[in-house]
Amino acid sequence: MSRGRTSSPRAWGGICLAIVFSALLCAVVAALALTFPALTGRIVDQANILTSEARNTIEPKLADLEAKSGIQLVVATVASLEDQEIEPYANELFRSWKLGEKTKNNGVLLLVAPNERRVRIEVGYGLEGTLTDALSKVIITNAIAPHLKTGDFSGGVSRGIDDIITVLTTDASEWQKRPSLRLDNQQTPDSVSWLLIAALIALVTLLIVSPGFRWFFLNVLLNIIFNSGGSRSTGGYSGGGSSSGGGGFSGGGGSSGGGGASGSW
Repeated sequence: MSRGRTSSPRAWGGICLAIVFSALLCAVVAALALTFPALTGRIVDQANILTSEARNTIEPKLADLEAKSGIQLVVATVASLEDQEIEPYANELFRSWKLGEKTKNNGVLLLVAPNERRVRIEVGYGLEGTLTDALSKVIITNAIAPHLKTGDFSGGVSRGIDDIITVLTTDASEWQKRPSLRLDNQQTPDSVSWLLIAALIALVTLLIVSPGFRWFFLNVLLNIIFNSGGSRSTGGYSGGGSSSGGGGFSGGGGSSGGGGASGSW
């Protein structure tokens, strides 16, 4: 009998799934170790980089946007990303705070990590078609990053908030030119099997070598499974970090799947 035959696609699939499961367990352990500032208002300035004048100017804009549209736009600065990439950290923070309405997922988070020199716009599911990844990147590159490079954190955040609000409140036909992201390919069963194996191998590789992708994958998976799960924030109304907007503020149950863009300076 020959023992050197190539394994079937099903066998390879089982091996890949086992490796994926192991990688996810490691990611879950790391996720549970993260701590986030409490959502104490529409501006949570844990890193203490925003002037009081800037907070007083930005806060009414955020409140007005939510009052008129239901969109919950929150600014956060953090002292540390806790050795994580900004993408998974922002997504976990967004889901911990549950930004946006639960039925619409219309939340947006502008996160600045000055010590790591990173910034991200994290967009809720319901707004991904309006505040697209491309537009988020343009806002970061043209409006936010130039100010952050000069140490003008208040100016960068203010400009970013103004541009985000403009996109969210302007006629969508002027902003949206969305390419189709759906490929409805017709493949033979055998081609589909090997294509699936190739995709699983690529997924396993990314989960092993890329912490950022591992966090993103975990966040999406956990969001699907535990969409209504509890927040890991240390409190919905009070807690650490400098903030504006005070007591009584909380998220509305919204979530994000990783839409948005990141940048550095």
